[in-house]
Amino acid sequence: MLYSESVEGHTVEEASADSVGPTFVNLLSKTQVDRLGDRLRKGIVAEEDLQQLDAYRRSFAESYDEIVAVVRDATQLEPTGRPAKSTTSIIEKLRRETIRLSQMQDIAGCRVVVPDMQVQDQVVERLKSALPKALVVDRRKQPSFGYRAVHVIATARNKLLEIQVRTELQHLWAQFSEKLSDLRDPEIKYGGGGAEIQRTLSTVSTLIASHENVELNLSVFESMLSGFQSQLSKSGLTEHKRLRPLIARVNASMAEATRRRSDIKRQLRQFLENAIKSE
Repeated sequence: MLYSESVEGHTVEEASADSVGPTFVNLLSKTQVDRLGDRLRKGIVAEEDLQQLDAYRRSFAESYDEIVAVVRDATQLEPTGRPAKSTTSIIEKLRRETIRLSQMQDIAGCRVVVPDMQVQDQVVERLKSALPKALVVDRRKQPSFGYRAVHVIATARNKLLEIQVRTELQHLWAQFSEKLSDLRDPEIKYGGGGAEIQRTLSTVSTLIASHENVELNLSVFESMLSGFQSQLSKSGLTEHKRLRPLIARVNASMAEATRRRSDIKRQLRQFLENAIKSE
């Protein structure tokens, strides 16, 4: 019997509910997995293929648990996760992209959200140390339709898993994009939905990127300035009559920059939160 995604009340998940266990799927070769993906990509799918796909996605459970444990230990953060992408989402991605099923990196994965880019970089470095063979994809430098984050692609038990590391603002932007996709057009996440929506998402993403880059540079400067002032203090030069007012002015300027930076971040966060609620 053949099923598409929804035929006579059956969904992909319902049609794939029969038992083909992960153990059986683990016996499939990479070539067999890719052939399954090719069949799923073509449109009308056999019930047996849906059962195999469901078993294949569930076979990521142990790999997922292993990676989540590594993320917790390496970062001291609590990740949120998705043990397995839905069969519907997998099939849609196969049809949308020229990707082999065995090379799909986000069938299972987890996410951590951090305050800013400085912490984001630190977390990524810890993950690289804990997972030396992992691949890092920096979508801050090359955004995907406005989406910005750092993805760490890890391997566990011969399965690829995705670890997303987002800042708070990057995460809010992604939630806004997801909300628009859910309510208006699923293609918004992939560059569709109309030029006006894409311009809005791109503009907000660019604003966030500009703010976060300034925030990162200021954080680096603050650290350097603190080190410099510490050296001056040790040498006794902070009490010099010419240096003392200069140091005071620099500190006042940095305090004002920090206040304005926090205010801009608050406004961006508030805008995104309100936009998500209003949709």
